Amino acid sequence: MTTLLLARFGLEDFVHDLTFAGRLTGAVLLVVSFTTLVGAAAVMDHWIRQSFPYSGLVALVGTFAALLTNAMLLAQTVKDGESAVYPALFGVLTAGSAYAAFAVWRTSVVIPAPKRVAAAVIVSSVIAAANFGYQNLFQPYQRQTQPLITVSMGKPVLSKDRKAFAVPVDITLRNHGEVGFYVLGTEFHAMGKQVPLSPKDRLRRQWRADAEQWRNSSEWDPLSRREMHQPGELVEAKPWMPYGIWIESNDTYATRMVVQFPMNTPYDQVAFYATASLARKDRLVLQPLDFVAYSWGREKIPGWVKAQQKGGLDSLLYRARVHENNALDEHTRDPRFITVYWQFGTHGANVSSSITRKGEENRIPNPEENREVSSRYGLVDLITGPVERTLWDIKSQR
Repeated sequence: MTTLLLARFGLEDFVHDLTFAGRLTGAVLLVVSFTTLVGAAAVMDHWIRQSFPYSGLVALVGTFAALLTNAMLLAQTVKDGESAVYPALFGVLTAGSAYAAFAVWRTSVVIPAPKRVAAAVIVSSVIAAANFGYQNLFQPYQRQTQPLITVSMGKPVLSKDRKAFAVPVDITLRNHGEVGFYVLGTEFHAMGKQVPLSPKDRLRRQWRADAEQWRNSSEWDPLSRREMHQPGELVEAKPWMPYGIWIESNDTYATRMVVQFPMNTPYDQVAFYATASLARKDRLVLQPLDFVAYSWGREKIPGWVKAQQKGGLDSLLYRARVHENNALDEHTRDPRFITVYWQFGTHGANVSSSITRKGEENRIPNPEENREVSSRYGLVDLITGPVERTLWDIKSQR
């Protein structure tokens, strides 16, 4: 049974794992699987025929390898697994391997050059344990890497009738890291602001009132002696990259947006934002994202999304199945689905994503759970902005 399980997990990791360390783990599991197979044959020869003089030694090595590997897999499934079947199975195999190793050892196995054999067993055990620990314990929590979004404005252009003007905005996504990223969703939006000037210095209590508004908005207007900032209003919002594609390591994606205003626009300033929701390609396998619902439609959506919709924030929902990046987690954890929320309202827009089990979309995780999920699956939210510009020079042109 140990041979069959290790061969199954090892082959899947060796062929399909998303990281070099994962494929190395698959190779180690295949080697251990072969070792346990040879060990099982040696056990039969050691007890029955004794035709091979070192069958007892081979049997001891095979049973010890099975014990060590089953114990590590048991620890991993208890730590991260969600199925009760595999921990029970690996628990039985660990106990059986321990009994087999003890039974073989009690037969007074003859070990030629015991120090060399002991050193080889210890070194191989340390290498296997270190590789398994790196793949399953350290790697999911290593330092995050993320691309960079830059936003720059070009020179505004007047229309022929001089009744409108357009502001070009260049957006660039650069991935300087060593891993690729799935693009779960992106959004670009422009906010218009009215900023009248006070005829005299504003009082301290007015500064405090401005500061109190920071907790109620994603925009932080400056505490100004003369400027009286009004809440920003959404002028335009749209995606700037197709969802579901990916950007590879050392790759760059660039696009240009054009935002148009009438010459008599009431806004004094305009602010541009560009955001993206990404996932690391070495942490998950993403099936194609499909559109599933509008928040204002008749489809079933999470209750908290409905509540936001009633508060003036509309949403578009996309969903896809997510597969784990290694065979052990794929078989021992419940299926996961990623949901992407593309949201917009009078005072802004944003895009976000979450990974949950089916049927748990209504549940709002706490910050610690969000950090754990983001770390395991490599979720990254990039936010650039505000990039601001005054419009007085354009509006004053004749």
